[in-house]
Amino acid sequence: MWVFHGSNARFASGVFRSQADGLAWAARHRLSGILSEYPVGVGCYDQAVAAGRFRPSKPHHGTPDHVGAFSPNLSHLHLTDGVPE
Repeated sequence: MWVFHGSNARFASGVFRSQADGLAWAARHRLSGILSEYPVGVGCYDQAVAAGRFRPSKPHHGTPDHVGAFSPNLSHLHLTDGVPE
């Protein structure tokens, strides 16, 4: 799934089945922010560890604060006024 998080926003403002749907919505509203791919049914931290994209190596890795703030680190696009940069 694709999640749009606007610049300076506290919360995501849109969730889309495809990148194209998210881009069309952001363009229609001339939004600035990040459109990011997220896994479905699994947390970003758990998926990154399972896929070998992240290896816990420090004491704080895997703590609630670390897992709760973990980025999916998958495909993403930065947009300005609805246009990918």
